[in-house]
Amino acid sequence: MAAAFPEILALGEAMVEFNQSSKDRPDYLQGFGGDTSNFCIAASRQGARTGFVSAVGDDQFGRLLIDLWNAENVDTSMVRVDGGAPTGVYFVSHGLDGHRFDYLRAGSAASRYAPRDLPLDAIAAAKVIHLSGISLAISVSACDAAFAAIDHARASGVAVSFDTNLRLKLWPLARARAVMLEAIRQTDICLPSWDDVTELTGLTGRDEIVDFLLARGPRVVALKLGKEGSYVATPHERRVVPGRVVQAVDATGAGDCYGGAFIARIVAGDDPFEAARYANAAAALSTQGFGAVAPIPERQAVEALLAG
Repeated sequence: MAAAFPEILALGEAMVEFNQSSKDRPDYLQGFGGDTSNFCIAASRQGARTGFVSAVGDDQFGRLLIDLWNAENVDTSMVRVDGGAPTGVYFVSHGLDGHRFDYLRAGSAASRYAPRDLPLDAIAAAKVIHLSGISLAISVSACDAAFAAIDHARASGVAVSFDTNLRLKLWPLARARAVMLEAIRQTDICLPSWDDVTELTGLTGRDEIVDFLLARGPRVVALKLGKEGSYVATPHERRVVPGRVVQAVDATGAGDCYGGAFIARIVAGDDPFEAARYANAAAALSTQGFGAVAPIPERQAVEALLAG
């Protein structure tokens, strides 16, 4: 039955994180990362029915991720367990120059995901499918799967959401620009970050960036501006939706939290400007704790901040 399928799907790679807990010793705290996984958890904590589309290895790290999603009410029935490849992991080290990220993701289970693995029935039954630049960058087969998912969603009347999340360690800028601009052409809701989109377009003005993106097809652009909020535009209206002032300690994953909260509210019936007001508050709250997942707020906390 279509009602059993999630209303929001996200496609990409999740990884297990090891974050150095002491600058003086190689002690690491285990956590979780992956932009589309963070997005899914954020949407789920706002009350949306979500599902993750990916693959993990048949290993302890893959089981940890599946346990995480189950605990967060994210549907895991569309996560493949690949016995021939590992789950991706990454390490965060801290030094005088700040954070250093080291990724062990080449040949990961998620990077071997292919169009034949897609849950076509679930995609057709969703309201929104969400992808990111990382979904496209991790391998050729994963990129093919992402575009096949977009094609199937559009043919089924399902909205496509896209977050740029440019990672130049994964691919060169020229390739990223060509592939991502093609994805944006087939996107309904574009959720770019300022640093990403200025790099991708070569533009530095908010309106020229928004004009550039809207001209390629999206009906909504929500340009994330950090603590300033977001610049939200449709073909008929645009305005800055102010951010919320909080005591921030760590902005890791705040953009993913924004995206998940924004799409959750769009699915719930908000217009893009109301969705951005809510998403700004959710993202602000997510910066009050450390890590990408633990500080993502529940709906009640977001509503309390908005009410206050």
